[in-house]
Amino acid sequence: MSEDKEYSPSFKFESLQIWQKAMDLAEDIHRLTIKFPKEEIYNLTSQIKRASDSIALNIAEGSISQTNPEYLEFLGYGIRSLAEVVTCLHKAKRRKYMDENRFMQLYKESFHLMNMMQSFKSKLK
Repeated sequence: MSEDKEYSPSFKFESLQIWQKAMDLAEDIHRLTIKFPKEEIYNLTSQIKRASDSIALNIAEGSISQTNPEYLEFLGYGIRSLAEVVTCLHKAKRRKYMDENRFMQLYKESFHLMNMMQSFKSKLK
């Protein structure tokens, strides 16, 4: 990408709020996991990062589908990944890798994204 040209989204998924929120959540999760203990690198750290990345990846992949049933399937995968993220957040809180305030912030962000994704999925049916 040339530095003198301004970026403008070319893919339809880039304009979707659910994709943008999923991208933000994944970055928040990435920042959170930097503070996780090293012994979690191949376990909880890897799991929550892969699951959070998977949300936006599935939204994007589904958006290029030729049929609504296929798109709905990918959105379903994204929703499942989000549920996995929430479970990992609970595990991280129980293991005291984050405080209650940080947990609630990410939990609320996840809940809001889940509602947005469910609503978007309903509109596609």
